[in-house]
Amino acid sequence: MGAPARKTQPGKRGWARRCAVQALYQWQLTAQSPSMIEAHFLAEEDLQKADTAYFRELVHQIPARVTEIDTALDPLLDRPLTQVDPVECAILRIGAYELMQRPDIPYRIVLNEAVELAKVFGAEQGHRFINGVLDKLARGARPVEFGALS
Repeated sequence: MGAPARKTQPGKRGWARRCAVQALYQWQLTAQSPSMIEAHFLAEEDLQKADTAYFRELVHQIPARVTEIDTALDPLLDRPLTQVDPVECAILRIGAYELMQRPDIPYRIVLNEAVELAKVFGAEQGHRFINGVLDKLARGARPVEFGALS
């Protein structure tokens, strides 16, 4: 028997991230409150597959910490954050939030999840951009994890 088939569907946190990308995209474009967007998603979107508590955390904590997150991302970008595609900006913010605020999630998982989101929602080569930026951030935000690899 061969190796087990690769999991093709995201888990509950993966679904939460997918929904959060869409919700944060909406927040970025409309400036609606996170509470209003959360209510819309809970009423209109299929969140049964998602970890709704994690979805809520992302939708509320990223806007609450957007200045801190953007300040960490800015020096790693090849252009101003305002010129980054809004979908890719939402993915970068999720990845940055997880790297900075969720040390319980290994950086490799954060990067992998962000790359997968970029493949689903981003531009054709957007996943490479996302991976490069978040890898640089991870090296600064998670030096202990990188030290363990040496």
